[in-house]
Amino acid sequence: MVCNHLPSPATAQRYRVENLYSGPLDDPVANGIRSCDPNAPLCMYVSKMVPTSEKGRFYAFGRVFSGIIATGQTVRIQGPDFQVGKKTDLYVKKVQRTILMMGRYVEQLPDCPCGNIIGLVGIDAYLLKSGTITNYADAHNIVTMKYSVSPVVRVSVDVTNAGDLPKLMEGLKRLAKSDPLVQCFTAATGEHIVAGAGELHLEICIKDLRDDFMKGAPIKIGKPVVSFCEAISAKSSQDCLSKSPNKHNRITMNAQPLNEEFAVAVDKSEINPEDDAKVRARTLSETWPDDWNVGDARSIWCFGCPPDGKANVLVDQTKGVAYLAEIKDSMVGAFGQATLGGCIAEETLRAIRFNFLDVTLHADAIHRGAGQIMPPTKRVMYACQLVSKPILMEPLYVCDITVPTAAVSGVYETLNARRGQVEGQDDRPGTPLTKVKAYLPVLESFGFASFLRQKTGGQAFPQMIFSHWAPLNGNPLEAGSPAYTQVMNVRERKGLKMELPAFADYYDKL
Repeated sequence: MVCNHLPSPATAQRYRVENLYSGPLDDPVANGIRSCDPNAPLCMYVSKMVPTSEKGRFYAFGRVFSGIIATGQTVRIQGPDFQVGKKTDLYVKKVQRTILMMGRYVEQLPDCPCGNIIGLVGIDAYLLKSGTITNYADAHNIVTMKYSVSPVVRVSVDVTNAGDLPKLMEGLKRLAKSDPLVQCFTAATGEHIVAGAGELHLEICIKDLRDDFMKGAPIKIGKPVVSFCEAISAKSSQDCLSKSPNKHNRITMNAQPLNEEFAVAVDKSEINPEDDAKVRARTLSETWPDDWNVGDARSIWCFGCPPDGKANVLVDQTKGVAYLAEIKDSMVGAFGQATLGGCIAEETLRAIRFNFLDVTLHADAIHRGAGQIMPPTKRVMYACQLVSKPILMEPLYVCDITVPTAAVSGVYETLNARRGQVEGQDDRPGTPLTKVKAYLPVLESFGFASFLRQKTGGQAFPQMIFSHWAPLNGNPLEAGSPAYTQVMNVRERKGLKMELPAFADYYDKL
């Protein structure tokens, strides 16, 4: 099927090179990829790590786009954070073996020309999930793959016996390597978190962790947890002011919500912090004229902390403030920390634009260090959040359910019970089947498939993919609303105080 219906590498790479290669399209590597030339400099993209029969080792599996890769060859291993001219995320090592992966078996090869898919031995220690392998000193990376799903469902894992903790850490490391989507990290509360795209994906990840990577050591799994986002629904009702601990520096700021389309464009990297400021300013002012004018768009100091808080911006609206450049790093650092955890439930902020309007600074540099600037910056941002009608956003799946027409009522019953919104129903002519498209909150998706089968006598088949973020009903600061209930659950889980923050906690009077 592949040979009959897909273009050969020699044909495909000619028009794919501009999407594949992140560097200039006229350098030797780009020319080599374009013509699929075995005599050009080597360029290979490792797309995933495949666990081997040896304990803890992986084959780096990927495709050679130009040149020839051979056993014993010295190559540059460039991870996703590598930048040309810098040493970060770069290793120069030898390839131990090149192998052809044929189903269950592997066949050793002396070398492999471009256009082929190959496995490498000895590279796994230097790459986490993916990267570029080349022998050309000025080569740029191949563009990292993007996924249409994001890890929004999390569970905490822990060991039953404390002695197995090193095994768990090693197992999580290997799980993160073997699955390109899964994220494994340690939360601020000390829990080990595994984040996946959905209930089924997590189930498979946990099974792999338990059976393959932990070698039978017993582990405890916590309840699934869904990440939320904190956002605002109106411009700040007043400008907020905060003073530094020594009372010599003051920061005035307000906040306004940004368009959801803007947040999606930032998530997809269509709008990038690295873009040229003038070009980006023109794009923003033309696409979202209500939110942006050219002057403000050029004054964007920074975007939020990637990957989750990236869709927030800090905009400089001050006029003629002395020493502003000196405090920029401190303010950007505080802004990054604030975007990763808002004041309502310490969840990521989303689609908020913070405008700082005025800064009063002490004339002496020693009184305006990071310790004096970062705390008031964070406090004034939280104050802005509280006076801008805060809302809680939850992730939604788009859910395609294929079901016989006779059993459609069961689908509607299930969706109503789980806060689902039906988007459309599509009857397939000539067949007894109907396709129902609906949006389902991730929070309600646990056990959804089995509940649906129960209601339809096992005739309905749901497929769920992460779609978008949507506001939860109610005011998160008002007791009794659905949003407030979720905020309280999150605060309890994270071990935070059970009373919500008040505006007076963050606002300093003049």
